[in-house]
Amino acid sequence: MKIGAAQLRPVWLRPKQTTAKIIEAIAEASSKGIELLAFSESFLSGYPFWLCRTDGASFDSPLQKRAYAQFLDSAVEVPSEEVSLIVSACRDYNVSVYLGINERGSASARGSIFCSLLAIHRERGLLSTHRKLVPTFDERLCWAHGDGKGLVVHQFGDFRAGGLNCWENWMPMARFAMYAGGEDIHVSVWPGNASVSNEATKLIAIEGRVWSLNSTGLLSLSDVPEDFALFQELKEQGVDKIFTGGSQIVSPSGEVVAQAGDSTEEIIWFDADLQTVREERRNFDVSGHYYRPDVFRLSIDRSRLQALHTHAPETEEDK
Repeated sequence: MKIGAAQLRPVWLRPKQTTAKIIEAIAEASSKGIELLAFSESFLSGYPFWLCRTDGASFDSPLQKRAYAQFLDSAVEVPSEEVSLIVSACRDYNVSVYLGINERGSASARGSIFCSLLAIHRERGLLSTHRKLVPTFDERLCWAHGDGKGLVVHQFGDFRAGGLNCWENWMPMARFAMYAGGEDIHVSVWPGNASVSNEATKLIAIEGRVWSLNSTGLLSLSDVPEDFALFQELKEQGVDKIFTGGSQIVSPSGEVVAQAGDSTEEIIWFDADLQTVREERRNFDVSGHYYRPDVFRLSIDRSRLQALHTHAPETEEDK
């Protein structure tokens, strides 16, 4: 199965335009014969890069409040028109997708954003929405904590694939949850720093004996609209290149088989096979013959965490 990573620039804080770009990329992937395509973390509609560059923790800053409000307004609900259009494109172009999004709460958590990863099957539609378990460092200023509902592995043809957001890929138990689900392909999505993502990508390939698919994004200040609350401050600081990519595909033996260019918008791909996975599992199967369930156990709560739990009112028949 041809697997690919889309190393692209979002139309930052513009969900409709970014959705159109996602659909264009899906069409391009289809023309290359790619069957599973991954987009970078929070690609729809952009990573909150300003937090570490503009004193994002300033408690009552009017500019920081306005920036958050703009970020919140650009987030998408699941389901939403944007997600429906992407699901339809996956079906039309026969391409399955892992897509990083800024997900806005639809009822409770209406004022909060989750860093989420959608798994979309080309025939079965939206399979899962995984909310990042722990936002990393200053990301906690704009993203809420996720839960275990999306820690699942899905069947794509003959392959089983799972995915995690950014530094979740450094969390041993989160990785093991994916391996134990029977992964053949592990998708990791990152905002755009190869020095952070590439070591994890190779680690996962060797540890899980899986095809490790890393999608890493691009971003420059020129991608940011001038009406963003902190644009002028960022410009005065001389901020230019923010993310330069680093997308790659690593084989189950740890070999880099595809690598995107520095700061280059492109889709990379490789023809993954199951035979290589099976061969590498001969010596090491982290959740199989090299696992000790009598010594170690992992328990996962896959419920969706929410603020409101409703119960049916008592009826006359119940009395």
